[in-house]
Amino acid sequence: MDNDSTIFIVDDDPAVRAGLTALVRSMRLHAEAYESAQAFLDALDSARSGCILVDVRMPGISGLDLLERLNQIDVPMPAIVMSAYGDVPMVVRAMKSGAMNFLEKPCRDQDLWEAIQEALKWDREHRQQLSIQAKVLHRLERLSEGEHAVLRLLIDGNSNKAIAQQLELSVRTIEVRRSKLMKKMRAESLAELIRLTLSANPTYGRADAETDIAAPRTI
Repeated sequence: MDNDSTIFIVDDDPAVRAGLTALVRSMRLHAEAYESAQAFLDALDSARSGCILVDVRMPGISGLDLLERLNQIDVPMPAIVMSAYGDVPMVVRAMKSGAMNFLEKPCRDQDLWEAIQEALKWDREHRQQLSIQAKVLHRLERLSEGEHAVLRLLIDGNSNKAIAQQLELSVRTIEVRRSKLMKKMRAESLAELIRLTLSANPTYGRADAETDIAAPRTI
């Protein structure tokens, strides 16, 4: 069992909620059921890991509207959409809204199991990436202005000598700054330094970027 993940079931039909809850728990997974999209949003905690199993047609906020609202508030929780009335436009809208899968009701237990496993795998990997980005951003915050200046020019492909000329400093000073920023960033090579920096902040060093210390981007 994935002890940290929950399958959030959102469906207005009590019988469907009960059946899906029992089925998910029989798969040795945690399950929570909500009678409406609004009830789910009211209880939403984006820090919790898992995926959403949501019906399309519900009173008030529909399942697809729910996915679009989650996108608007930047909660990239993977979702599996289910409907007994699926058609091509509905499937297309679901995918554009960020659904990972679209299952027709009733679906085979194996299909649901595979869809849930795919969604949980994506959620784990996404959260791991965000954790890495946060750590790298913290390292970037510890760099001095001088080290930031060197890092920006390194990312632009400049050599130590070229950086020294542009900053009007000695090559030795640039070497010292480069060594310090490599240690602070915990990078073993220039390639790793650049990869870490740009994975955490893809706009780092760009002239049109508001800041080189930004929140991690969703991927």
